[in-house]
Amino acid sequence: MGISPPGVTFLCLGRAKERARKWGVSSVADTIVTSVTSELLNFAKSRRPEPPFHLGTRYDRSGRFLPEPGNTVVCHLVPGSETERALIAARERYLAMPEAPQLAFTPISSLHMTLFQGIIERRRRLPYWPGDIALDTPVNEMTAIYRERFRDFTGGPAFRMQVVRALPTGLVLEGLTSEDRQALKDWRNSLADVFGYRHPDHDSYEFHITFSYVIEWFEDAALPAWEVMLSDAAKDIRESLEFLELRPPAFCEFADMNHFEELQIFDVQP
Repeated sequence: MGISPPGVTFLCLGRAKERARKWGVSSVADTIVTSVTSELLNFAKSRRPEPPFHLGTRYDRSGRFLPEPGNTVVCHLVPGSETERALIAARERYLAMPEAPQLAFTPISSLHMTLFQGIIERRRRLPYWPGDIALDTPVNEMTAIYRERFRDFTGGPAFRMQVVRALPTGLVLEGLTSEDRQALKDWRNSLADVFGYRHPDHDSYEFHITFSYVIEWFEDAALPAWEVMLSDAAKDIRESLEFLELRPPAFCEFADMNHFEELQIFDVQP
C-alpha cells in the first residue's frame, strides 16, 4: 500500500501555488499544484455538507474532548524514542497549517496505534458489543469483565509498523513485511475471541495513529497545500525511520481521547 494516485484537478491553481510558497511545505513550491488525492477530497467542504461524524459527541467546536468512556488495545509510542521525535515534528507541521484551528488535536502523550477496538459508550450495538453481555452493561463493568478474560491471554507475535501515507487526521500504517502483516492478523483474531465480536472491517482494518479530528471541513483551495505537506511529512518519516518504535500492545481504559490508561501489557513473542 503506497501513496494514493492524484485525483481531481483543481481550478484555483494560483491560490494553491501562493499558499504552498507562503507556508514552505515543499521544495517544489514554485510548481503549480494541480491535483489532490481522491482520499483528501473527503475533507473538502464542497464534498461534505454534513458535519464531521464525531463532532458534538467526541469533541466540541472548541476542540475540547468530551466524555466518551470505553476500552481498547493500543500500542503507545516509546517515550523519548526517535519515533516519538519524528511524529512530534510531523504533528508540528500540521499545527503550522492555516487550517489547524479547524482540527481538534489529541495530546502528544496520548499518541498510539489501535490494535483492536474495544467497546465504547456511544456504540452499544452488535457487532460492536459482545453478544453474550447485555447492551446496557456499564463501561466500567465491561472493563472489569475483560480484565478477567485477559487473565490467561498469552499475547502474540512481534510486529513492526511503517507509515504509508498521511491524512489531515494522522498517519496511516501497515506492517513492514508480509510476516508483520500476518502477525497483526494473528493478534486481531486472538483479541476478537476475547472481546467476543468482530467489526465489519475486521479483516480490512486500516491501522493508524490519530493526530486530530475534524471540526470543520476544509475549503477546496486549501487542499493542494495539504496534499504537499502530508506527502512530505509521510516521506520524511519513512526516510528517517525504517519502522516505528512502539510499546507492546496493552489493554487500556479511557474516559475521553486525552488519555489511555494501560491496565494490562501483553507479552510479545519473538
